[in-house]
Amino acid sequence: MRQRIITGVLAGALLVALTIVGGWLFTALLVLLAIIGFTEYARMNGVKWSHPSALLGYAGVLLFVLPWSDWNVDVPSEMTIMWMLAFLLLAVTVITKNKTTIDGAALMLLGALYVGYGFAAMIEVRGIVPNGLFWTFLSFSCTIASDTGAYFCGRAFGRSKLWPSISPNKTIEGALGGVVLSLIVAVIFSVFAPETVSLSLPTALLIGLLAAVAGQFGDLIQSAYKRVRDIKDTGTLLPGHGGVLDRFDSWLIVFPLLLLTGLLPS
Repeated sequence: MRQRIITGVLAGALLVALTIVGGWLFTALLVLLAIIGFTEYARMNGVKWSHPSALLGYAGVLLFVLPWSDWNVDVPSEMTIMWMLAFLLLAVTVITKNKTTIDGAALMLLGALYVGYGFAAMIEVRGIVPNGLFWTFLSFSCTIASDTGAYFCGRAFGRSKLWPSISPNKTIEGALGGVVLSLIVAVIFSVFAPETVSLSLPTALLIGLLAAVAGQFGDLIQSAYKRVRDIKDTGTLLPGHGGVLDRFDSWLIVFPLLLLTGLLPS
């Protein structure tokens, strides 16, 4: 427990500090985390980082997360990236004479999208002009509030299992507590938002609700995947906490959805 607390405090402080600083330092951190996250994903699926299909997955991740516009480099649209990546991965199945199966190709395509676009969305939100820092902290905070509320309400009031075959300790009462706390945090952000931020109460409530529900789904998605692969953690980067995908599973779902639904300015 002591190691878990120390790791959590240090990692949290680093993330908060670089989120405040923003710019290339924040981007560099998330690019690094995306690379590590995809490495964990490939390893979970029994694919070495040097395998051709994994290398294509890394390329897809980097096409999503690197700040190409800051470097005045034109890159294809997300749809074009995904189609080209799918084509190249399918080509690998032919070149390797099905040693890389179509299932394996599909897994690498999914991983590149899941990890790459998830971290790219976080970078995009921080880069919103103006007030990217506000929107980033709002998104982070609502998701953390959901996780915290679910944990403590589950321990205090949990009786009904939420999804025992995937995550035996989660309860419906805990999940509802997480939603409530996320909504409270969203309202606080709305009340104390700077004058330059346009955040109505209804929009704040929608952000809080989506962050809570999507964040809990992100957690369950990773729990389900680890159960299928029969592993406890996706990695060992953060002692006591697991890997990158263990810690960022909720945010990898929340940030893209907040952008795709238009709840956050783009």
